[in-house]
Amino acid sequence: MTQRKPHATDFETWVDRQIREAQERGEFENLPSAGKPLPGAGEPLEEDWWIRRKVREEEGTTGLPPSLVLRKRAETARARALAARTDDEARAIIGEVNAEILEALRKPLSGPPLALMPFDVDELLRERKGTSRGG
Repeated sequence: MTQRKPHATDFETWVDRQIREAQERGEFENLPSAGKPLPGAGEPLEEDWWIRRKVREEEGTTGLPPSLVLRKRAETARARALAARTDDEARAIIGEVNAEILEALRKPLSGPPLALMPFDVDELLRERKGTSRGG
């Protein structure tokens, strides 16, 4: 635990002593990034850089609210269904994500409002056929 600086001690001397004692205890050995440059060193910082980095680090993890995770999963499922090899495969993909959406509508998830309804399988299959014919 960090100690308070004694009143009569010069600040720089106190800090140097804290560092020296930590080195003697081996607290600076085997650090995960030892000898590596700091990420982003020398690059200009954008406004809210730390928020952007946090989002990148947590992308795909449980760091996002469940409602946003489900929105992303639904978007991915739709794209997979449109690219599916067969109608049965597309139906299975959409059926799975629709079950998740229905469950989330019954028991609301934390995070921003879901604003998502189950996919109309027949409409998606028509769109899929139109996409495969047209390009």
